[in-house]
Amino acid sequence: MKRKATAIWNGTIKEGKGNLTTQSGTLKETQYSFKSRFESGTGTNPEELIAAAHAGCFAMQLSAFLGEEGFEPQSLEATGEVTLDDGSITQSHLNLKARVRDIDNDKFQELVNKAKDNCPVSKLLDTKITVDAVLNQ
Repeated sequence: MKRKATAIWNGTIKEGKGNLTTQSGTLKETQYSFKSRFESGTGTNPEELIAAAHAGCFAMQLSAFLGEEGFEPQSLEATGEVTLDDGSITQSHLNLKARVRDIDNDKFQELVNKAKDNCPVSKLLDTKITVDAVLNQ
């Protein structure tokens, strides 16, 4: 399986602007710029998209591991936060609020860490990855 996206950038780093389009059409000429990346301008940015990808991948991987162990998650709410420092992504932090019946916290945390280490986006990222997970039954 292969997935693709296209980025178009016009102009200088600070005054220019660009747009992103994904193969699925979910992003269609979605704008990004210096301001949306480093300040608080309108549009998205690569770090925000990486955080979303990591959170989504982690939640799906955890769901798979829970299912393999006979647990059915009611909800997994994962939030990703990527830190950009001195031109490098230095950390990806995941926060998870989960509702899973009939699982004890030790088993839950074991599967959370397994998902953190084994989701494809975690394997791709060459950075520190941390997770805080709260189980509500």
